[in-house]
Amino acid sequence: MGSSTVRSLDREPAALAMRIGVVAAEAALATFARNLDLEDLDDLADGIDFQGAIGPAEWPVFSLVIDTLAEAGPGDRRTLDERRADALNDLARICMAAKDRAGAA
Repeated sequence: MGSSTVRSLDREPAALAMRIGVVAAEAALATFARNLDLEDLDDLADGIDFQGAIGPAEWPVFSLVIDTLAEAGPGDRRTLDERRADALNDLARICMAAKDRAGAA
């Protein structure tokens, strides 16, 4: 391949990574919707057994997305369950924003 090859913007590594991230986020949200009852989320003090509720085939992508979003930053004193609850909210916002953006395109 010569240097004259021009890549379209939607094929740039950053754009591809963004698309992969959106697909993973949408898959994780769909997994959540299929496997967990919203009633269970009302009492996060007891914790949620995500791995027990989600099948082994879907667990790797769901875990990757949720644990990435729930990562504790320096000085973050929230529990893992609190961070995961926030991660679920972030996940829903990501998917809604991607859907809105796709509808606008």
